[in-house]
This record gives sequence, C-alpha cells and structure tokens, in this order.
Amino acid sequence: KTEMVDVQSHVEEQLLQVARAIEDQIDLQTKKLEDLDEDDLERIREKRMAEMKKVNEQRVNWRRMGHGQYQLLTNEKEFFEAAKASENMICHFYRGSTLRCKIIDKHLEILAPKHIEARFVRIDAEKSPFLVQSLRVVVLPTIALVRKGKTQDYIVGFDDLGGEDDFPTEVLEWRIACQGIIQVDYSVHDGPPTEGTRAKYGGKMVKARAGIWQSHTNDSDDDLDL
Repeated sequence: KTEMVDVQSHVEEQLLQVARAIEDQIDLQTKKLEDLDEDDLERIREKRMAEMKKVNEQRVNWRRMGHGQYQLLTNEKEFFEAAKASENMICHFYRGSTLRCKIIDKHLEILAPKHIEARFVRIDAEKSPFLVQSLRVVVLPTIALVRKGKTQDYIVGFDDLGGEDDFPTEVLEWRIACQGIIQVDYSVHDGPPTEGTRAKYGGKMVKARAGIWQSHTNDSDDDLDL
C-alpha cells in the first residue's frame, strides 16, 4: 500500500511539473505579445498579407494549369506536357468499356477540386501504346502518381483500395496521399481518417499499408525521361 502511495505521489509530481512547464510557456508567449509595439504588429500583419498573397497567386497559377478539374488528355504528348508543368499529377489510365475505370472516374471527379495542389487527369490506355508499354500498364484501371516528371507509385486495380467496388472516396484519397502527391490533415500511416472506414477496410488493406512505403519509397524503374 505504501508503494502504491509513493507511485501515485510520483505521478502527481510529474504531472505538476508538466503543468508548470506549460504555464511558463504560456506566460512567455503572453509577455512577448504584450511587449509588441505598433511597428511590430504592422510587420506581422505585412508578413501575413504577403504569405496570403503568395498562396493566392499559387492557387491562381495552379488553376491556370488545369488544377482543380479532372481532365481528359487526348494524346501522349499532352501527358508529357502535363507531367512537366505540374509538380504533382495523378493520371488514370482507363478504358471506356471497363466498369471499374468508371468507378475511379467518379472518385477522382470528387478529389480534383478538393486537392488543387495536384493535377488530376485521365488518358485512354488503348490510345497510348507508348506510355502503356513504358510504364508497364497491364491492369485497368491503373493510376500513376507522378511527381516532378517521375512516377512515384502506381495504384493497380482495387487491391490497395479494399478489393471491392463500393469503397469510399476517402480510401482512394488516403492511398494517393501515402506518397505525398496530395496533402491531407491526418497521418497516412494510421490508415483512412474515418473510424468506420478503418474498421471496414483496415484488415483488407494491411498488406497494402505494409508494402506501400517499402516498395515505392524510391523512384520507379519505369520513369520516363520528361
């Protein structure tokens, strides 16, 4: 009983030290704010305005390049041009008669306006023989994740998405985000963000999660010289 009391006292003391440290940090930040004069505040405002202007200009530039939309590339030349122009690109190799390609289209239509930081495109695999051979596209749908002109990863079929046709959009979003091609506000290492989605698809994607960072951390051997 005495040992339990000692342990409890030790824990309480540790918590008290943490609380004091946090309080000291708050006091320090408060003092810094109180010490700011009008010139300091103006400089902070100007810096913030400059940052906002830069972000807005970047978004305008992205939209000018086709970001924010899910667009059809009509030929292989357009693929190379798009891959050169945009730092991050998601390209869906599709066939019009394939049902699962239409499912991917539906999800990418949703993700494109949400993730303006990347370009979302699709290209007909049957009309792109050079790309299909060079990137070794065999299964449709295949999604190529391209960064700075190099293929970082592929999402082939639905294996990485739970293996079912009715997967939610957030599963595909998570899978793309695993390579940093798009930005999300959660840790991709924990799986998709919604608890219900993790519960339903987590077991089916254990193999995918285990292999994503091991198999695709280096540039692909199928990179094209853009």
